[in-house]
Amino acid sequence: MPGDITSVLQQLEEGSAEWMNRLMPLVYDDLRRIARNQRRGQGDAPGTTSVVHEAYLKLAGQNGIVWKSRAQFFYLAALVMRNIVIDNARKFARRRHGGGVQHVDANLVPLVSAQRGEELLALDQALGELQAMQPRMANIVICRFFGGMTVVETGEALAISKATVKRDWALARTWLYHSLQADGPAT
Repeated sequence: MPGDITSVLQQLEEGSAEWMNRLMPLVYDDLRRIARNQRRGQGDAPGTTSVVHEAYLKLAGQNGIVWKSRAQFFYLAALVMRNIVIDNARKFARRRHGGGVQHVDANLVPLVSAQRGEELLALDQALGELQAMQPRMANIVICRFFGGMTVVETGEALAISKATVKRDWALARTWLYHSLQADGPAT
């Protein structure tokens, strides 16, 4: 099946109009797995499907991306889903702290709880700081934590060795742990 995904992505690059209809069945289960990873600790509430569909539509709407591989597609999917979940956490935090009353889509409600939203926003801030200092480490965190990718998949997506992924993953986790414990950047 990985070869099928790469083949469909290559057809997308060549401008095939049917790529979306052929790609979705090949990647849907993997996208749901990534979405569940994004929402760790919240079960498989209806929001998972919403995240998958929104991310897929955003990916499908991208122009100018040179699709290289299955690993690259799932790395970009993890980035898009991370942004969706973080954006929803921000919206939740604004509402919680006196924002205007707004109509809320029932599918979005379980995406972020009060505690989970605060945790995600703190992680996003720390990850932004790590991105500024060590972009490769931040990308590894996105693949491993947000994308649920294996060491091998992460190495393929970022074009780095397994040893580099393992080493940087350990360093990034340590840095993030200290950063989040100190409520500020780690040194």
